[in-house]
Amino acid sequence: MKESVETALVNAQHASTSKTTLGFWIYLMTDCVLFATLFAAYVVLRDSTFGGPSARELFDMPFVLTETLLLLASSFTCGLAMLAIRQANRTQVLGWLVATFVLGATFLAMELSEFAHLVNEGNGWQRSGFLTAFFTLVGTHGLHIATGLLWMGVLGVQLARRGFTAGVVRRLTLFSLFWHFLDVVWIFIFTIVYLMGVAV
Repeated sequence: MKESVETALVNAQHASTSKTTLGFWIYLMTDCVLFATLFAAYVVLRDSTFGGPSARELFDMPFVLTETLLLLASSFTCGLAMLAIRQANRTQVLGWLVATFVLGATFLAMELSEFAHLVNEGNGWQRSGFLTAFFTLVGTHGLHIATGLLWMGVLGVQLARRGFTAGVVRRLTLFSLFWHFLDVVWIFIFTIVYLMGVAV
């Protein structure tokens, strides 16, 4: 069993030159451009409150810090799932994926809760340029998290049914890159949007 996993890992590494993997890296680069554009728009519009509340008045930093810790923890458990693949332990991989899913889903639920709270208080995306940029940037990240959760669920089912095939291992590796990428993007959001927002 362990030998077959090692074979799958070798096959997955050889597949790094495949069109699928190249396409995935191109996708990640275009996502970098997308988020860079959204960050630039946010920085330009962050003072355009149109007489409405500013970041300092709106953001609940303990709440956002909890979100951040949840996403960082999910990135850690995702890494543990990848390490468990090398030990040919399907139960551990699935367990760490479930933990990653729960942490990611909790993060997304908190983000949606924050959005609902802002909208209910009359601070929706249409209130000002600042809020439009905020909802667009953070909402795009949340959409990526939702996509990642769906992808993770599909991979969990494939792993449970097929085991450590080369295709499943490769897809898990690509998913791990995607999930860590979202974690890095959130660190920038936390710093630029929230920390700098309440400090200004």
